Amino acid sequence: MNVNIYVADSSHVIYADAICELVQKSALERGTGIAKRTPDYITQKMIDGKAVIALEGNEFVGFAYIETWSHSKFVANSGLIVAHKYRSLGFAKKIKNKVFNLSRKLYPDSKIFSITTGLAIMNINTHLGFKPVTFSLLTDDKEFWKGCEGCVNFDILKRNDYKMCLCTGLLYDPSLKVKSKFTPALAFAGKHLLLNPLIKINSIISLKK
Repeated sequence: MNVNIYVADSSHVIYADAICELVQKSALERGTGIAKRTPDYITQKMIDGKAVIALEGNEFVGFAYIETWSHSKFVANSGLIVAHKYRSLGFAKKIKNKVFNLSRKLYPDSKIFSITTGLAIMNINTHLGFKPVTFSLLTDDKEFWKGCEGCVNFDILKRNDYKMCLCTGLLYDPSLKVKSKFTPALAFAGKHLLLNPLIKINSIISLKK
C-alpha cells in the first residue's frame, strides 16, 4: 500500500464532491452531526493550500482542512475523514499530523483547537500537545459555533449557553513550551468533573499514576 499525503492544490478539486458525500455518510453512521461544507467550500480550501489530502495513486484515502476564527487568533483542523477501506490503518493520525504541521507553518502564533467526542481523536491530539479545556477558552466566533447546529447534541450545547456539551474541548497553545501531560482518560474524567462537581478530585489524580 503506497499512500502519500499532500498539501492539497487545484489539481485535487476533482475529489471535492466525493469528500462531501463521505463526510455526510460518516456523520449518519456515527449518529452525530458535523459542520456541513459544500464542494465549492472544499474546493476553495484546496486552491488556497489550506487542506491536506491522502491518495493511493489516484484513489482517495483521506482529507482534512484548516479554518481560522477570531481574526486568525484560533485555528481549527476540520473535516478529518478517511475512506472506509483505509480505516484502522493509522491514516487518520498521519493526516492529522500533516494538517497540524501545515497549520503551525501557516499560523505559527495561532492557538489550534478541536472539539470532539471521539477517544481516538483525543488520543491523537494529546500526543501533539493539546490539552483539555473548557469551551470558554476556545473561540467565541459565532460562525464556528453555528457549525454545530447540524449535530444531534446541539440542544445540549444551546441549553448550556455554548459553554458545555458532550464534546471535549482540546487546545494547543504555541506559547506554552511544555508539552501537555494530559491523557484521553484524564480528559474524559475532566469532562465528567464539569458535568458532576461531586466527583472527587482523587478520582482524577489517580489517572495520572
